[in-house]
Amino acid sequence: MSDSKPIALDAMGGDHAPHEIVAGAVHAVRERGLSVVLVGAPRVLYEALADHDATKEIPIVRAEEALAMDEGALASLRRPRSSIAVACHLVRRGDAGAVVSAGSTAGVVATGRLRLKAQQGVQRPAIAVALPTLPGPTLLLDAGANADAKPEMLVQFAHLGTAYAELAYDIARPRVGLLTIGSEAEKGNKLVKRAHELLEGSPGLHFIGNVEGHDLLTGKVDVITTDGFTGNVALKTMEGAVRYAFTELRRTIDDSRLARLGAVMQRARMRELRRRLDAEAYGGAVLLGLNGTVVIAHGSSRASAISAACQLAADLTAHGIVARIGERVAATHRSHRLW
Repeated sequence: MSDSKPIALDAMGGDHAPHEIVAGAVHAVRERGLSVVLVGAPRVLYEALADHDATKEIPIVRAEEALAMDEGALASLRRPRSSIAVACHLVRRGDAGAVVSAGSTAGVVATGRLRLKAQQGVQRPAIAVALPTLPGPTLLLDAGANADAKPEMLVQFAHLGTAYAELAYDIARPRVGLLTIGSEAEKGNKLVKRAHELLEGSPGLHFIGNVEGHDLLTGKVDVITTDGFTGNVALKTMEGAVRYAFTELRRTIDDSRLARLGAVMQRARMRELRRRLDAEAYGGAVLLGLNGTVVIAHGSSRASAISAACQLAADLTAHGIVARIGERVAATHRSHRLW
């Protein structure tokens, strides 16, 4: 098991909590060699761990409450002893290296901002999601933390995404695109037009211009910046389209003996395609810009996705994502003072 600080796993968050969350923790510890601490109701979690003969492998930290999946941002104030709040507190006081939760996104974002606070110089934390492009993932942010944004925030999102791409994907000079309705600089609303102007003049960014919705999966850029409303709609539209395409492909194969034969012959490539397009394989979204690493897994996550989310959180923490973002934001502010 790793000697690094453990991952604080919100065991009460998610559609399949706590049993799938606990199973994911067990997998992360046994198969990935990670250190994990479960946060939630001790009796329930102990019983779930006993099902895996893991009561001595994974510690439990008590949390009196849990945020329901349908609760929004205000729940973070109403439930100060929720499992996600306690997990964030463990990171804040240095007892854990990162937080992982499959709970309500609004609740996780609000609690993270309240408990961990934004890094110095960060206007608003943003949710970064890895899109399954080739040869490597494309980061989309903000994917839902800020429905209303200012042009300056979109520029900062680009810097957060650039720091993430440099660290996680070893890209020396990530290409940044601005999501809008046309490739021309003048296309878009007032927010996008002003953001385009600021991005063009922002030091430290490799801004290549506008990108459109059909560019999301082309790998044209490494980082796509947008407001949280647009980003969330784009992400869910893409996920729905992928599910629809696979459903239709399966139906087509089932309706034809020749197609079934072809599918058998291409089984390995079909499995790889499904794995690459599976959002759970990427471990979840990352809430960037806080004084701590927070990974938000999909609400419907099963054990394998939770394990992957713990791995992502551990990797980002080990590589110093918080410090990297702090350095980039500080450098950006110094450059602006020189203008």
